[in-house]
Parts: sequence; C-alpha cells; structure tokens
Amino acid sequence: MVKTEFAQYGAAAYEAVAGGLPAQYPRIIGPNAMKYLQEVVDSGFSRSHTMVERFEKAFAEELGVKHCIATPGCNPALHMLAAAMECEPGDEIIVSPVTDYGSILGIVKENLIPVFPDTEPGEINISARTIEPCITDRTRAILCVHKTGIVCDMDPINALAARHGLIVYEDVCQAIFSQYKGRLAGTLATAAGFSFDSEKTMGADMGGCLTTDDDDLAQRARFIGQSRGGVKVPGFGRQHVEAGYAFRMPQCTAAICLAQLEQIRVQVAHRDRMVRLLAQMIGQIPGISPLRVPDYVDVYSPWMFSLNIDAKQFTCTTEQFARQLVELGVPNAGTGLYYLMPVGATFLQKNAQEKVYPYCTPPASRDYHYGPETCPNAWEFLQTWIRWATFCEKYTEKDCRLARDIVAQVAEKNRR
Repeated sequence: MVKTEFAQYGAAAYEAVAGGLPAQYPRIIGPNAMKYLQEVVDSGFSRSHTMVERFEKAFAEELGVKHCIATPGCNPALHMLAAAMECEPGDEIIVSPVTDYGSILGIVKENLIPVFPDTEPGEINISARTIEPCITDRTRAILCVHKTGIVCDMDPINALAARHGLIVYEDVCQAIFSQYKGRLAGTLATAAGFSFDSEKTMGADMGGCLTTDDDDLAQRARFIGQSRGGVKVPGFGRQHVEAGYAFRMPQCTAAICLAQLEQIRVQVAHRDRMVRLLAQMIGQIPGISPLRVPDYVDVYSPWMFSLNIDAKQFTCTTEQFARQLVELGVPNAGTGLYYLMPVGATFLQKNAQEKVYPYCTPPASRDYHYGPETCPNAWEFLQTWIRWATFCEKYTEKDCRLARDIVAQVAEKNRR
C-alpha cells in the first residue's frame, strides 16, 4: 500500500502552532465543567441524571428555538438533517461551495447530489442571486454555510426558497451566536447544524447539535438519527423499519458543552469587538483587504480571521505571503483553496464522470460536473485569500496591533 499522509483535525492540527499571537489551545473551559462531569460520574450514567437533556434544554433556550438535538459532532448533525428530509436518491441539495467537507458528507451518504452555486464576486458566501440559476425540478433544499462566522443574507434566500417550495437549513459551525438583523444564526431557516468540536468557537472535546422549531422534523431527526429507525413491536421487540443512525452525544461531552455555553455569549461579544478592530487596522495597509463584514451582521462571531492580498502589488505568491506570516508569529496562517468543495472533494467529479450511483440516470436527471470553472468567483477569491485559524477570545487590543504590524511587515517586504 502507498503510505498516505492523513489530514489532521482538532488539536492534532495545531500541535506545531507557535508564535506571538494567542493560540486556540489550551482552550478556556467553563468554571462549572468539573462539577458537571462529576455529576455524570456520580450518577453512574443512570437515566435519572441525563446531562444531554440538560444541555439540549439550555441550548434551545439560549438560542430561542423549540428543539435542540445533541449529536457527537457537527458532521452527524448535518447528516441527520439530510437523512430526516426524506428526499429521494438523485435529488439535489444546493450547498455553499466554500465550506468544509462536513457540509456535504451527509448529503453524499444519503445518495443526494450536491449542487454548488457561485459566491458573490469578492465574497465568501452565496446569495439568492447566485443560488437561483441552480434551482431545478430536482432541487429539494438549500444549505447555507455561514463561512468564518459571516452570516449569509438570509431574507432574500428564504424568499427565493419559498417561491420554489424548498427547505432552507443553516451550517452554523463557524458562526455560533452571530447575529443577522437582530436574529441569531441558527434561527434563520427551518433547521441548523452546530459544531462544538474542540477547535470551534464554543469548543468542547467534540460535539454538535441540530436545532429547529419544526416539531415533525425534530421527531423525524431523532427517529432516524438517534433511534436507528427502530420501533417497539409488542410480542417481538425492536424492529428497524428504516436504515437509521445512532448519532447521540456522550454524557461527558454534554457536561463540557453545558459549561462552555455558560460563558460563550461574553466570549462572542469580545471576539466581535476584537475582529472588527483588527479588520479596521489591517484594512489601512495598502494592498490588504480584510474579509468584509456586511452591514446586516449585527454581531460577528468569527471562527477565523482572513484577508485578501492584491496580487498586483506584491512580488510573492499568496502561499509565500502566508508562510512569512507564520514565520513572524501568526499561528496557522495559510491559503484555503481546499475549501472549494467542487475542487477539494475530488470524488465528486470522479463519480459524476463515471456515472457512479446516484449520478447514473435514473436516479439523476442530468449530467453533473465539478471543478473550479463551475464557481469562478469563489475560485478567484480564494487565489488571494489567507486565513489564520483560529481567531479566539484571548485576543486583546495589543494582540490586534501585533497582528497588524506583522501583516504590514510582510506586505512591505514583498511590495513591488
């Protein structure tokens, strides 16, 4: 076998991170974490003490929704949503193209076909304008990813979906407690998926959840996503009437999530102030453009800070610019070409080209193609995009000034 270097996730991806700016690890853990963990241990995992239900109730109340269904991670949460929508193989789900593989994992595994609209020029997110040309008679839902914490412009997207009878759901994994026109991300559509993985804004050891106000969807999600499609039959026992899953959050993870929830709003407010200050500072450097925060974003809960360079003003490549930032102390600065799913998920084009199920017709109704040319705005944007992961609540004004100085130093060193 050819030895392959596997991708790293969570803390393992940050082991080599060093520099003068704050690092995500070690995480700041809520002061009640040990108390809640001890309660789990003392209960002997008895039904009388269910930490998962406590967390679900607390998170739903904090978000202002009826249902929170806790999962082992964000990937299972989004997978549960894809499974609960009762689509047919070959049905299409429109998905933001600049995202993580976790956004499409459940779609692919449920034999649905991801369709990627382009982003707006110079932006990282999709819009109603870019989504509309992708809608066909096989489209069933739109998954909006709030990349880096910037919320998509949801009102026009919801209006478009309503005209076509489509479900809209949100990937809030990088945008927990971001606010759009006074409303929280995760409350802007039919349902939403969240991440509590250790590197995320409300990081625990792992974890995620699905939220919704739709009673039927919540019941369906628990049945398929956590009860494995099983029902009780008198005189027989359990029968699995559908192929379901056991996407259930562990009790100890719920205990840590509950502790993290108690401090997250204060942390997000601080992140919002610091990321806007840093963007203002770095935006004054010629040739450097921080990611734009739209006016409709009242609170920006950033998971990462990012910027674009004007390639015409510098003698180095984007990758070289990012590498020099790392050398001067910006942790994990790098490019993000891999975030473009039509290019980063290479199996999509392979399966579409080879007519692998469900790309055969039927169930697919047409031919599909995945590549950079299908999302030219997004591909062009990512050519000069640099992000550092992650922007955390440890940042102070002093850290923002240091980051600005580092970016300015690299810019001047490479300026034409």
